[in-house]
This record gives sequence, C-alpha cells and structure tokens, in this order.
Amino acid sequence: MILLKNVNIVNLDKEKLQKRDILVENGVFKKIDRDIIEPKAEIFDLNGKVALAGLIDAHVHVTAYKRNFTELSREAPSYVTIKTLEVLDGMIERGFTTVRDAGGADFGLSRASFSDEIKSPRILFCGPAISQTGGHGDVRRVGEEFISADRFEIGTLGQVADGVDALRKLIRNQIRVGAHHVKLMVNGGISTPTDPIENNQFSLEELRCVVEEAQMANTYVLAHAYTPDSIHRALECGVKSIEHGNLIDKKRLENLVSRDAYLTPTLCVYNAFREYAQKKSDLDAKIVAKVDGFYQSGLDALKMASEMGANIIYGTDLVGEFHDRQLDEFAIRSEFQNAVDILKGATTLPAKLFGMDNQIGSIKEGFLADLILLDKNPLLNAKVLSKEKNIKAVMKNGSWVKRF
Repeated sequence: MILLKNVNIVNLDKEKLQKRDILVENGVFKKIDRDIIEPKAEIFDLNGKVALAGLIDAHVHVTAYKRNFTELSREAPSYVTIKTLEVLDGMIERGFTTVRDAGGADFGLSRASFSDEIKSPRILFCGPAISQTGGHGDVRRVGEEFISADRFEIGTLGQVADGVDALRKLIRNQIRVGAHHVKLMVNGGISTPTDPIENNQFSLEELRCVVEEAQMANTYVLAHAYTPDSIHRALECGVKSIEHGNLIDKKRLENLVSRDAYLTPTLCVYNAFREYAQKKSDLDAKIVAKVDGFYQSGLDALKMASEMGANIIYGTDLVGEFHDRQLDEFAIRSEFQNAVDILKGATTLPAKLFGMDNQIGSIKEGFLADLILLDKNPLLNAKVLSKEKNIKAVMKNGSWVKRF
C-alpha cells in the first residue's frame, strides 16, 4: 500500500491541476481525496509534484531493435527477445506504461508485460501486421522466392496472406492467441523493398473480411495508410484507426471525423530519419527523399486534423537506434496542437480506442495505478514531456518502475 501526499493531479476533463492525496493498493488507485490518512501505507510526500496518467504510445514496434526489417526477420527469435527487453526498458523509463505494438510482438511478450515479469510497458499486441504478397509487410527482396513470407516468429514485422479465406484463418488464429487488435498494410511504405507508396493493397472484399472478423471478436482494425485513396478505402470498409496518414486530405479527414475514427501521426520517426541522413550516408537516397517529403506533408496533415477536431492519438513508429527519441513527438505536436489535446492523445483518447477507458489513461479511483511525476505543469506546455530528464518517476500497476 502506497500513499502519495500533496500531489497536483492533471485533470484533463477540467483542464487544470487538482491537489490531492492518492492511495494505491493492489495495483489500482484505491482512493483519491484530500488529507487521506492510512497508517499502514508507505508514505511519499511529493511536495506539489505534478502527476499525469502513465503515457500511451499507440504505434510502436518493440521488437525492432534494428532498422532493417529484412535483416530483423532473419534473426534468431531468442536473440530478438533479448534485444527487445532493452527497448522495453527504455520505453517505461520514458514514462510509457502502455504501448500498442503494430507488428512484431507476440502473446508471450504481452503476457509477461501485463504480469510485470519483465520491466516493460503493458504491451497490447497483434502479432504480425498483415500484408498482401509484395505489400508493406512482405520483407523479401526481389528474387527471394525461396524464403517463406507466410510464417511469423517474434520480430517478424508482417505475415503475408492473400484472399478472403486465408485472411479469415490468419485473423482467427491471431484472436485465438489473444491479439488485442488487427493490423493491416493497405498502402505502400517507405522501408520495404517492393511496394511503392502510391500502391493500394488488398481488395475491398479482403478489407471488409478483415474488419468483419475483428468486429466479431469485439476488437478493431488499424491500417498503415498514407494516400487519400488508401485512407478512403480503409475507412469505407470500417477500419477504426489510420496509422501515419501523411497525405490525408480534407475530404478524407471529414470522413474520419464523421465516423469517430482515429488518426495516429508518427512524425518523430520521419524527423529522426531526416536528421540521421544529414550526419550519415548509409541510407538509400530514395528512402531519404521519401522521408523528407513525408515529414512536411505529415506536419500539414497534423495541423489540418487538429483544426478539424479529429481524434489524434500519440504514436511514434520508431525503430533501431531511434527508439530513444520516443518523447520527441511531444515537441513536434506542440507546434500545431494545444497542450490539452496533446496530453489527451497520449492518455485518454487511446485508452478509449483500446476499450480500456475504465482502466488506463486517467488517474481515477479504480483505475490501474499508472502515473508519471513531473516538476512542471504539462498543461502549460506539453513540450516539457519531450525531455526524459523531466520525468522524475514512473509507476505501473502500483509499483515504482523509476524512483525520484
């Protein structure tokens, strides 16, 4: 039992700080009130430190300890797991107590993260992102026909399935092992070898089949999509969460808003690649050109989405050595979003999308005891969260993961 005295809690509903005491017991916020007395509790007088609900990153690849997905898919699963633990340690040290993996993690990692058997955020997983042959999750190089693309082991970004029957079987198996969501690649990408950005992927029949299977299992589909057409096709088929969306236009944003769907920009990954390319020369020139243009278009999309009142949730999509830039997104978004909306995007909004808004995303009685402690008020400027040094302590499931 832990009693936190003299805490300024960030209340996003009222958009202000509220000074309270917090009693934590059995992994949940047991009581939140003024002047709580509990003789059996371990007491921490926080002297006015600011408490915010544990952060949520809604687009991660926890197993992507290296940038090259083709190489990653050929690593020993045991080695990938060991390297993944280093990635997870960094994430929770930065204040992320829940993450949504968008391809690569499996049920074993997720189970260990929920039960605190590893130092890690709570991992919501899908297994592999689902790709058509030659799509964004097909990491085979041209001519590598001898390599299987329809198998999945931890660390493999995607798994290939073509046709309604194959997709149904794959998704039903993902649901069987406890997947929290379904990830589809409906558009070309930057980092895989055979899928131009302008390509749409999967037929409408296939898209509808995937959404139907997810809905029957009381979950939802998130889709990797950049172009207006790919976003339109995904939304019309019932996809709930659009990932990246850099080229989205006003018409498709109106559709997204009207459907109460969600947009997950991941601008910090493009910025990380841009800055890396200025110092190094080991990136393919075509990829560098793509990234540079997509960063600017992504900024434009974020600004327009914010002005239109879209559900914008926090995501990063970082890989390899860029994982330590996970907090950069707060600084980038501060140029176009107000602090309250940015904070909601990293707490209450993703919790709602995940169907966990009675468990995570807020400091409320009965919720899981996830929080971070700050010296500064993020309601005044969300950029304070962009520096790891400002995150003084992290609690997950009622236990200190990082102590001040």
